Amino acid sequence: MKISIITAAKNAAATIRDTLLSVQSQSHADVEHLIVDGCSTDATLAIVEQHGARVATVVSERDSGIYEAFNRGLAMASGELIAFLNADDCYETHDVLARVAERFERGDIDMLFGDVLLVRADDLSAVVRYYSSGSFKPARLARGFMPAHPATFVRRSVYQNCGGFNASYRIAGDFEWVARVFRSTQARYAHLPEVLVRMREGGLSTRGIRSTMRITREIRRACHEQGIPTNYLKLLSRFPEKVLEYIARPAPARSQISGGGVD
Repeated sequence: MKISIITAAKNAAATIRDTLLSVQSQSHADVEHLIVDGCSTDATLAIVEQHGARVATVVSERDSGIYEAFNRGLAMASGELIAFLNADDCYETHDVLARVAERFERGDIDMLFGDVLLVRADDLSAVVRYYSSGSFKPARLARGFMPAHPATFVRRSVYQNCGGFNASYRIAGDFEWVARVFRSTQARYAHLPEVLVRMREGGLSTRGIRSTMRITREIRRACHEQGIPTNYLKLLSRFPEKVLEYIARPAPARSQISGGGVD
């Protein structure tokens, strides 16, 4: 089962080596790693060239944001399964993709959601938050809940049926896509109750109160566009539950992290 991993990057020289080695170290044999670079001006592309032994394609073009980059990756992807691993993320263990493929091979799901550990930007072993996808149900979209996007694996047929990402969104395009899928299809999904990805702090959705308010506005817009009844009170009610993710944060042994070159 071929898996396409799409990595969007821009000026990611400080972190992309970990991402590349994470994919390179996967035990699953049939992997297509696609790098979509937004015209980086640092050493990002040089690092990809040096450490991208498993990279199938690299493109470097200006884009309007991460969701346009995602769509470029989707247009190139040829795998039966598709996932997004950004240039500051890495897989938790060497057999993540093998376990994902094994679950899909049962033939009863279209989407698989795993869990994510949010870690400090300067230390992959310093866990800040445990983001579980286990409580996700389509009915919870109205409260702003979605599965962890870096640990979401989707059959390519779902993108063929529902389209790619709405690039007019700046920060919640992944939420809008998930909402669109569940409003327009009967996509079958399952939760894999394991940490699949470590995600560094500092991404678009983890940059403090201003980012939080912007993503809440965009989630409300997405719900409105997809006919999901909601309001700001409903959306704000998700935060007490999210606070618990910062309290219950198990930290697996450091040796389990698969970002091969991380010290």
